[in-house]
Amino acid sequence: MFDVLAFVYQNYAAGDFCPEVHSLQRKLSAVGFDSDEIRDAVRWISGLSCAKDAAQHQQALRPPHPWSLRVYLPSEYRKLGSRSIGFLSFLESCGVLSTAMREVIVDRSMAAPGSPVSLDDFKLIVLMVFWSFNQVPDALLLDELCDNAEERLAH
Repeated sequence: MFDVLAFVYQNYAAGDFCPEVHSLQRKLSAVGFDSDEIRDAVRWISGLSCAKDAAQHQQALRPPHPWSLRVYLPSEYRKLGSRSIGFLSFLESCGVLSTAMREVIVDRSMAAPGSPVSLDDFKLIVLMVFWSFNQVPDALLLDELCDNAEERLAH
């Protein structure tokens, strides 16, 4: 599923609108993705839209207190893992992530396959959430999200 999501992000994140579901499924099938992967990815993307709308509505009704603290449920902690939660906290502390976006990231991570979600897959989820909110991460954040930290050389 994550290969399909990466393809969708690479091909439609640069301002191109994502086609309707049937057109997207045909395109993904023509490119060579498996029908099960396509179905799972399309379902995940549909859930992304619903989660974004719900989070924005909730934040509009009751904005979070500036000193509020997000406590993760045990099931969320198991699914996300300490590395992904740490990365999420890093994004929040840098001020690049709204509480609505954080909640959508958690929601979509819970809907993703694998437990815990790998950090690379988690970063793709973050990119997809930025895309769904029509926000482009700045260059440094984009580098952090797309770069494999294990391949970096220390200077």
